[in-house]
Amino acid sequence: MRVFSANSIKERNMSMMIQTLTVMMVVLLTALPASAQLDKILKSLGIGKESGLSDVKIGSGLREALKIGTENTVNLTGKTDGYFLNQVIKILMPERLRTLEKGLRAVGYGPQVDEFILSMNRASEQAAPFAKQIFWDAIGEITFDDVRKIWSGHETAATDYFKGKTTDKLTAAFRPVVDKAMNEVGVTRQYKELVGRYESIPFVKKETFDLDHYVVTKALDGLFHVLGEEERKIRTDPAARITDLLKEVFGK
Repeated sequence: MRVFSANSIKERNMSMMIQTLTVMMVVLLTALPASAQLDKILKSLGIGKESGLSDVKIGSGLREALKIGTENTVNLTGKTDGYFLNQVIKILMPERLRTLEKGLRAVGYGPQVDEFILSMNRASEQAAPFAKQIFWDAIGEITFDDVRKIWSGHETAATDYFKGKTTDKLTAAFRPVVDKAMNEVGVTRQYKELVGRYESIPFVKKETFDLDHYVVTKALDGLFHVLGEEERKIRTDPAARITDLLKEVFGK
């Protein structure tokens, strides 16, 4: 009779366990779609948080939330009065030019100042839709290293991460769009006229100001603010989770 040592029995059991796990994984990989494969394997091996959601599922949920949020953001801001009647993101006279504004209003140019402010907002409203594809491209660049951290973060964690990673790129791409829109609605011309009138007032200090940079910065700030509000809704309001994936990922 052949006698097995304790070590040989242990090694044989370990070998059988590995073979069994290998067969299970092969079956799962051939029977399920890609995202479900990883979810199933992670759950069967007891890997991941108690939520049972894999990084693949969470990443898909975050990207879907940001795409839906971006769509809503563009629809809200890229229309007439999208900026102008939203008191939170309305673009006002730059802080550095408030003295210019007061001086012009004091000598009867209030209507022209109001028209200039309206034109800055109109330029941003025209430019907003062009941000959609730029945002969507950036969404695809979010890595799995950051997925779970963003998902478990605060109510605007994804928007804040998104803003920090893409602002420079968005600014470079967004500026020519805003510049074109500003020329179309006459912002630059109105600004030059207002500055010329202001500088004709005796004893005033001349001002130099990068108006394009100001409007681009404010336009993007407005977009990110609205996007943050859309993210907050998805995280906190079940009614805003309009897909099964959003309900599964954010219904925690």
